[in-house]
Amino acid sequence: MPGYYLENFGCRATQADGAALGRQFEERGFTRAHAAAEAAVVVLNTCTVTAAADGDARAAIRRVRRQNPEARIVVTGCYAQRAPEEIAALPGVSLVVGNSHKHALAEIVLSEQTDSSRRESFVPLASLAANSQRPTIDDQQSVFVSDIFAHTELLAAPVFDAGEADGNQRTRPNLKVQDGCDNRCSFCVIPYVRGQSRSLPLHRVIDEVNALVESGYREVVISGINLGRWGRDFRPQTSDLGPPTLEGLIRTILAETSLEKLRISSVEPMDWSDDLIALVASSSRIARHAHVPMQSGSDAVLRRMHRKYRPWHYREKIMKIRSAIPTAAIGTDVMVGFPGETDTEFAETRRMIEDLPLTYLHVFTYSPRPGTPAATLARHVPVSVARERNRILRELAAEKKLAFMRGFVGKEIEAITLRASSESYDRDVSHSVSTEALTDNYLKLHLKGRHEPNRWLRARIQNVVDGALVGALY
Repeated sequence: MPGYYLENFGCRATQADGAALGRQFEERGFTRAHAAAEAAVVVLNTCTVTAAADGDARAAIRRVRRQNPEARIVVTGCYAQRAPEEIAALPGVSLVVGNSHKHALAEIVLSEQTDSSRRESFVPLASLAANSQRPTIDDQQSVFVSDIFAHTELLAAPVFDAGEADGNQRTRPNLKVQDGCDNRCSFCVIPYVRGQSRSLPLHRVIDEVNALVESGYREVVISGINLGRWGRDFRPQTSDLGPPTLEGLIRTILAETSLEKLRISSVEPMDWSDDLIALVASSSRIARHAHVPMQSGSDAVLRRMHRKYRPWHYREKIMKIRSAIPTAAIGTDVMVGFPGETDTEFAETRRMIEDLPLTYLHVFTYSPRPGTPAATLARHVPVSVARERNRILRELAAEKKLAFMRGFVGKEIEAITLRASSESYDRDVSHSVSTEALTDNYLKLHLKGRHEPNRWLRARIQNVVDGALVGALY
């Protein structure tokens, strides 16, 4: 069977899809190649959240075609779902498989032509790109895309941090338990390329977590496009109960698995219920870590974004989390340069970040996405202004993260070991060895000495050097 090579672009959800695609190929006898130049089939699993993401995918197509002219290049993912004809017209592309058909991608690759049942499920490509000129494509059967909102499949397979290629050093698998989104933020293309919110059934989540525990993993991260909506698409078990909730999922994982540490990825502000906050605060088996997207601290901007909360709601949630979990890492996503964002509105965002006990930020510059309401708004912010605002917030984020880290010097903290390093982080001892680790509250730690990966240890923090904690076993 030929070799395949898979390259993922973008978010954790895309990486999780990639892990599931890898399973598909290997179950059908394909072997994973070490590089695109060595593979008969190269799968590019794309992102389309920004124009730059689209450009990265096109550059990868050109690179693969140059390195391996004989390879079949298969483009899938969010960009493939949004603009299939645009991708199919690019030189070298053999197949375009949208998210709507990603669950059958390996089978499609194996088949030279589509069968009639698949063709009947297709939406005409012209209707997916009604506002663009239709390019000429020699083989229309090379495009597999249909209505994403009719899509009910959810790909699920654990994905590991980049760089953990050696199976012996894989330590923090990420399991996608939810996909799609029912919100309609005015700037976001994701609902149109990933479809409606849908959840991995509870029994499958438990099976996946138990399999990871049995394989020796001690931390699992659960994630989703809109994780806080997990279970809302399921019917209540009885008429007296509402649909399953994220809080119920977490309780079941704690009750029905022996997982040492569960980490929760990004959850929207209004899904941080008092129950969820109390649950995270009460269990030592849940990481002290909350990622709560903010996007803007300006009420006017949040309204234009069609976000479902106001700045005072967000502030209340963050303060509740900090009060309940004093040592928690609290991170957020912030967008600058949204259409019409004035100096005053940006200043409101900056002041809110300064005032809140946030410990890290992901700062994004607005990128208009075709088909989204925000792309039609007037008064787009000049690129130079947006970049300067991005710089200001990144500098503020660095200051807040450093202050948070310095607060742990002289204290004990729990961390999971990742991999050994020969680099010295002790200025008093040359050529000393350290082990890279991640603390329970999401801080990078250089632990003195060589330690086996995938172990939860307690360390006393001695210093902060180059954006990381330095400590020794306690």
